[in-house]
Amino acid sequence: MPVLVQTGRLFDVVSVDQRLGTEMFDRLRLSGMPFGPSVIDRRAQRVGFFLGSGSHEPFTRQLQRETESPPSFRYLGEGCAVVVPGPIPLSDDRYQWLRAPTRRPEANPLRPVALATALVASAELLARIDRFDEQYPTPYAAVADLTDETDH
Repeated sequence: MPVLVQTGRLFDVVSVDQRLGTEMFDRLRLSGMPFGPSVIDRRAQRVGFFLGSGSHEPFTRQLQRETESPPSFRYLGEGCAVVVPGPIPLSDDRYQWLRAPTRRPEANPLRPVALATALVASAELLARIDRFDEQYPTPYAAVADLTDETDH
């Protein structure tokens, strides 16, 4: 059974929408950047990334360095809670680990920096993909645009 766990004492959680969260998870994993456990709530369509408790300040400071308009996220620290999967989740469970914890959370000052960087980069990538889909809704639109450029 999933368990409701209080945040802020041993860990905090940054929660984002599922599309952004799965992109962030892939970017972090493929780049080798440091990050901790990650959980997905399939019904709420959210992904949560676990950080050491008290990571709010370094996380938001890095966000401010990366962009003036950060993507939407929720920071769950002291006074909040998060639902985590049970020890043996099934494939169709609402809550699932994308990356399960392997031991007690350890403090790593690079995790909030890496997570903020991946949040901004992933949001920018998804925005570019969305613009592409709007600009070229069909293969013909892309070919026509290329033909127009070569005529000049």
